[in-house]
Amino acid sequence: MFSFVKLYSALVLLATIGYVQALSSTLQQLTNFGTNPTNVGMFYYRPTQLATPPPLIVAMHYCSGTAQAYFQGTSLAQLADQHGFIVLYPNAPTAGGCWDVHSTGTLTHNGGGDSLGIVSAVRWAITNWGVDASNVFATGTSSGAMMTNVLMGAYPDVFKAGSLYSGVPYACFQGADAWNSQCSTGQLILTPQQWGDRVRSGYPGYTGPRPKVQFWHGTVDTTLYPQNFWEEIKQWTNVFGVSQTPTSNLTNNPLPGYSRASFGDNVQGILAQGVGHTVPERETDTLDWFGLSNLQPGQGLPSAPTSAPTGAPTTAPPTTAPPTTAPPSTPPPTSAPPTSTPPPSNGVAEHWAQCGGTGYTGPTVCASPFTCTAVSPPYYYQCL
Repeated sequence: MFSFVKLYSALVLLATIGYVQALSSTLQQLTNFGTNPTNVGMFYYRPTQLATPPPLIVAMHYCSGTAQAYFQGTSLAQLADQHGFIVLYPNAPTAGGCWDVHSTGTLTHNGGGDSLGIVSAVRWAITNWGVDASNVFATGTSSGAMMTNVLMGAYPDVFKAGSLYSGVPYACFQGADAWNSQCSTGQLILTPQQWGDRVRSGYPGYTGPRPKVQFWHGTVDTTLYPQNFWEEIKQWTNVFGVSQTPTSNLTNNPLPGYSRASFGDNVQGILAQGVGHTVPERETDTLDWFGLSNLQPGQGLPSAPTSAPTGAPTTAPPTTAPPTTAPPSTPPPTSAPPTSTPPPSNGVAEHWAQCGGTGYTGPTVCASPFTCTAVSPPYYYQCL
């Protein structure tokens, strides 16, 4: 499995190089797009031929990444040429390239932080580019996945759906510090009601439909431990008022060793056996989740939101927790899953893995040729 994943990642990288070379437009910088309290940088890819009106995808990079790196490292721009949507690539303002997913401001609707800067750019694009306001989406990897969850919780009126790769639940990092080791190591265990209440606190009094959420995670992730996958299931099934028992579970989908569990129409979790941090992006799968796969330039999508039924719960669901059955294709016990995942036994952290920081107890030596680098000192060090 490990060699298959490495081969797949290499093929994706080679294909992406070709994508970038064949694009119909270029990455451009956007400035003066509205309220931006933390000075988030903003870049965009706008293909020469657009859908009418064009959807918008916000694509957010990982810690230590940049908007340019995510533009070059994913195939979203090439897919934008094929389907006619626009892509926003925000650039984190911090020195370590991590997103603010912890402050009260960023976790609160119109409260400030990085999330408000990103949403200001979305609102600007709707007003100035004619973006379809009912078809705005978000995706991201690692820290960008965390920010995707933040946007889903704090701005449910803006986004229709999110697809996040190797992240944590909404508000899992909340607090004074930029890095939360209790959350990252999977030791922050809450009830479904408690997790759902965190989402609802992002926009108090909101009664509209919620964006549907898809999350991906690897079973041997030692940066953001896989327990976070189970906590995300608890959180978003509670938000939508559905059972934690999957309505469907597909094994070896979309790749060998992957399991795709659906909890109704609005919550989906994909667990990748033997995959660490991070799960490689599956952009075409993400487009399927967004409902954009059949879109072509010159065409349009239905203007009415379809991501959540009008009868979806708009207040806190009952305090009785839904069943805790895990997706059947996954081997954890039927009782509560373990509170954390142990670090690798060989004492060596792989590329992208955490290797130090406040409260961290895992390996501090990185696999060659990578070195343990301060990303958000003293909270987080990563093999880069």
